[in-house]
Amino acid sequence: MEHLAEGHRASTVSLALNGALSVVKLTIGVVGNSFALIADAIESIGDVISSAIVLGGLTIAARPADATHPYGHGKAEPLAALAVAGLLVVAAGVIAYEAIQGIRTPHDPPAWYTLAVLLVVVVLKETMYRYESRAGHNIGSTAVMVDAWHHRSDALTSLAAGVGIAVALFGGRDYAAADEWGALAACTIIAYNGFRFSRIAVSELMDARPPEDVVSSIARTAEGVEGAWRVEKVLVRKMGPQLFVDLHLEVDPLATVQRGHEIAHRVKDAVMAQSRAIADVLVHIEPGRKKS
Repeated sequence: MEHLAEGHRASTVSLALNGALSVVKLTIGVVGNSFALIADAIESIGDVISSAIVLGGLTIAARPADATHPYGHGKAEPLAALAVAGLLVVAAGVIAYEAIQGIRTPHDPPAWYTLAVLLVVVVLKETMYRYESRAGHNIGSTAVMVDAWHHRSDALTSLAAGVGIAVALFGGRDYAAADEWGALAACTIIAYNGFRFSRIAVSELMDARPPEDVVSSIARTAEGVEGAWRVEKVLVRKMGPQLFVDLHLEVDPLATVQRGHEIAHRVKDAVMAQSRAIADVLVHIEPGRKKS
């Protein structure tokens, strides 16, 4: 589970950045009279919680298999992803509600410096999204990728809020509600990605079949081993960032038990060598049809 350290580092950096930004945005939002910035701060506080959940999920997922969990604790990772995806949806709902309340209540436009803060936030958040997303893809972690999307959604919220604040600043009091409209527009994007990642997490928890290219690559590798005639069936389950493979392999029906055992071990070694994500391969030997 050494490769999970990359995800752990990314989530730790995410936690620290979100904590710092939530304090800055909340302070400037209150002082500068910008609801969009306050809403951004609320989402950043949610991001702090989500990053902590991801860290906890990765820590549990890294625990080795034991007597009660023979396949390890990898399911903790999609469970963390599902929780974080839920937070995205909740954050979108809270921001949308407060934005609507702000639109209905007349108020002064925000201070000019709130726009400068939002522009800095957009750059930082997009940079963090790219960093954490790359880490998530490298280790195959849905939870880390969902956490990365928290940064992208925060960047989009900040960008939309920045547009709203710019309109409010140049338009004056009559356009002060543009600040809230900007925050409201970003909520649809946040909610969409919350639902999208929740489907991915649920799919992993239900042991859905991985992409076809993953399965076909495993089959090709197995059939490339000397003595392996044909792969009859490949079953792959995802346990957090790891894959567990059940493989039915046809060999010479006249082969000895010892010979079949040797072929199965070579197939297992070859399949596991093709990707560090593959944690274990169970090879079931079947008598194949005699080659012509």
